[in-house]
Amino acid sequence: TPAEWERVRIHPVIGEEMVRSYGLAPEGLRAVRHHHERWDGAGYPDGLKGEAVPLLARVISVADFYDAVTSNRVYRGAMGHSQALALMQKGAGTQLDPYLVEVFERLHQPVN
Repeated sequence: TPAEWERVRIHPVIGEEMVRSYGLAPEGLRAVRHHHERWDGAGYPDGLKGEAVPLLARVISVADFYDAVTSNRVYRGAMGHSQALALMQKGAGTQLDPYLVEVFERLHQPVN
């Protein structure tokens, strides 16, 4: 429901408040708060866009995306590596930082 979706969208703010007392550096707090922002500005909680999204949050978003699509979910099975990379490429420039997707791909090339 719309009410449930609004509750989901505030979890990064709640997470930021939860870890604040642990003495996390400001960069870490911003990464927690902004890990669901999108490159195109359609994310949450603050609708940040592009490089306004903290770098660490953008890195977490790429890693989280890959983990989410390569893990089994109750509503679908896990994707393979190639399929996940193709989906990441599709999201580069909209959901994900295109440069970081490129870096992720280079770092995760199969070893020959």
